[in-house]
Formats: sequence, C-alpha cells, structure tokens
Amino acid sequence: QRISAVVLAVYSLVIVGFFLFNDVNYELWHGFMMSLPMKLFSLVAILSLVFHAWVGMWTVFTDYVKSSGLRLVLQSAVIIAILFYLFWGVMIFW
Repeated sequence: QRISAVVLAVYSLVIVGFFLFNDVNYELWHGFMMSLPMKLFSLVAILSLVFHAWVGMWTVFTDYVKSSGLRLVLQSAVIIAILFYLFWGVMIFW
C-alpha cells in the first residue's frame, strides 16, 4: 500500500506541475494526457488507486465489521465498484 501511495503522490505532483508550468489549453492538455508516457503512467496510477482502495477497505472491514455476512456483502460491493472504476478509467485513457 505504501508503494501505491507513492505512485499516486508522484502522479499528483506531475499533474500539478504541468498546470503550474504551462499555460494550459485544451490542445496542450490533450496532447500531454494522450502521449504514450502519460497514458502508461495514468494506467499505473489507476491500478495503484485500485490496489490502494482495496487494501484500505479490506483493512477497515476486517477490523471493524465483526459480522462475516455483512463483511462479505460490503467487500463484494467494494469489489464491484472498484472493478467498475478500473474498467471506466482504462476506457478513458485507451
């Protein structure tokens, strides 16, 4: 989870740095985000976010939800949501 947090932090810094050091318009933003390095970095960031969210929610559920039935329902809902957002994020960039 620490590795995924570092990836997300670096990704955030790259995006913020892009806005700070450029006079951003649509063409520049589109070109930046659709370049192969940023597409790959965005994919790694999305995968890191999915992993980070799953580990975090799994930890919260196992620590605080004592009913195994309720925990299974909650974990299943989180898995479905995470997979939905993963596929949606991949579709946006590819």
